[in-house]
Amino acid sequence: MSTPVLDLRGVAYAYPDGHQALYGVDLHVHRGERLALLGPNGAGKTTLILHLNGILIPGAGSVAVSGLPVVRENLQEIRRRVGIVFQDPDDQLFSATVWDDVAFGPRNLDLSKAEVSARVEAALDRVGMLDFAHRPPHHLSFGQRRRVAVATVLAMEPEILVLDEPSSNLDPASRRELAEIIAGLDVTVLMVTHDLPYALELCPRAMILSGGTIVADGPTRNLLADSELMAQHRLELPWGFTVQEPPQAL
Repeated sequence: MSTPVLDLRGVAYAYPDGHQALYGVDLHVHRGERLALLGPNGAGKTTLILHLNGILIPGAGSVAVSGLPVVRENLQEIRRRVGIVFQDPDDQLFSATVWDDVAFGPRNLDLSKAEVSARVEAALDRVGMLDFAHRPPHHLSFGQRRRVAVATVLAMEPEILVLDEPSSNLDPASRRELAEIIAGLDVTVLMVTHDLPYALELCPRAMILSGGTIVADGPTRNLLADSELMAQHRLELPWGFTVQEPPQAL
């Protein structure tokens, strides 16, 4: 088995006020996997993803990205490898134009002007926003700003794309367009979401984080079809949406 691109072993974390958010989490994701991280509010999902590129450092346990430990001296390289798209795109967009926002990361890699331009153009084209390159981000719709936020991460050419509630606050057309973009990306994906149909559509594997621990890990369809497991951890499918477990092989 190859080295996991994400390898968390016994990760525990308590905030300065004493609140224990994670208790000994083990998480192993291999190259090319698409994993949905599910769980109720307050389960520790956001705390967990903030460990993946060193925004938080565990109080116990370890985090590694393709074998490279997530420690302070490695943070520049870790943050190139792991791109996080936050729930609110306005947390990532702050420049005068879309182009400048997407170029910000590559410029900090000391790339040539030509390479920065190539990366920006490719990333914006990937998310269908190249025609908006010279528009101010605040003139865009929410869905368009989210796509630009994805482009700011793709321009860094990460190994792993982490998406925090990517479908939240999107209208149906924007939700579908973003799903098509995510499905077409050739990167490892970790998606935190309460949108269970989105998880089923985009991620063959899912984990449930509840009370700061991983309580389930398996095929997304199997987890969502387990009504007892879902109820126990306050997860609900939309009204009228049903999931059938695949038949067992004979």
